[in-house]
Amino acid sequence: MLRVEGLNAWYGPSHVLQGIDLEIRRGEIVCLIGRNGAGKTTTLKSIMGLLPKTTGSIVFEGQEMRGRPAHIRYGAGLAYVPEERRIVPGLTVRENLSLGLVASPLKSRESELIERTKRIFPRLAERLEQTAVTMSGGEQQMLAIARAMISEPKLIMMDEPSEGIMPVLVDEMFELFKAMKAEGQTILLVEQNVELALGIADRAYVVDQGVIVHEATGAALLADAEIQERYCSV
Repeated sequence: MLRVEGLNAWYGPSHVLQGIDLEIRRGEIVCLIGRNGAGKTTTLKSIMGLLPKTTGSIVFEGQEMRGRPAHIRYGAGLAYVPEERRIVPGLTVRENLSLGLVASPLKSRESELIERTKRIFPRLAERLEQTAVTMSGGEQQMLAIARAMISEPKLIMMDEPSEGIMPVLVDEMFELFKAMKAEGQTILLVEQNVELALGIADRAYVVDQGVIVHEATGAALLADAEIQERYCSV
């Protein structure tokens, strides 16, 4: 589904990604792990087209995406949930969900897609008319994910979804990810809770100083004592 080859990215003069290679197959959950500043978030932003300077190849569903603006990549089926959530103040949960369809060809199916979202996210179903920013951090994170999912993306990329969320909601969120996978959703996940992430990941890549240094199944990395020592406490 997605093949990234020789991906380089810069923030100003800083050469952050230095030849990232990775592949994501349809229906997988793939996790990027690594220390803070390793390049994980930059990888997601580069794939989504949110950085001004990149080189290399990003092929999604057989189409080269590098050089195309983010809205074209979104239209092709890529979705990105940033760490900051970006819930719009003053809007209800329903209105925030509707924003996920503004640039989508599925806009005419809004009512149907909101009903589907309510089934997947029962917490949000109870709060559709509530002002979104008055919800808990965990509920706002679920809204950010639901807003990305409502356009039925082929690949959804999530950056640190458990950041700042109470443990009971983190567990609920990871059960949600497994349910999304069971429905055929493909997920690329950057997550600070490495053990939980590897527990649901089909495969994972270890990112260190802007390069991929290791790839294995989630189970293999969970069983790797060195990985546990170096990354699971980060």
